[in-house]
Amino acid sequence: MKVKKKILLKQKRRWRIRKKISGSAGQPRLAVHFSNKHVYGQVIDDEAGRTLVYVSSLDKDLRKKSIKANRDGAVVIGQIVAEKSRKAGIEAVVFDRSGRLYHGCVKAFAEAVREGGLKF
Repeated sequence: MKVKKKILLKQKRRWRIRKKISGSAGQPRLAVHFSNKHVYGQVIDDEAGRTLVYVSSLDKDLRKKSIKANRDGAVVIGQIVAEKSRKAGIEAVVFDRSGRLYHGCVKAFAEAVREGGLKF
């Protein structure tokens, strides 16, 4: 029962955050997700329902680096997301931390994206 309760509470946090933020063509949403093994980052235009940029530690060229779901992996993925977003013409985003605290891996990801040139 405790595991189901935790999952339900996390989903409620996600919904609560998503009510407040939304991505548009001018300022898309930057979503970050950490599983136990991998890091995922994507830039989403919610109005059109399209993913503009997607990067994960499962990509072929990143598998060779063996990126893990820790701070170092978050920094690497954040830099690549920023680089690909800049190439796609995106300069400002809305940050979606997916119900996680702005601390540790999420903070490292966000700072790497900011250093890469995206504003949020």
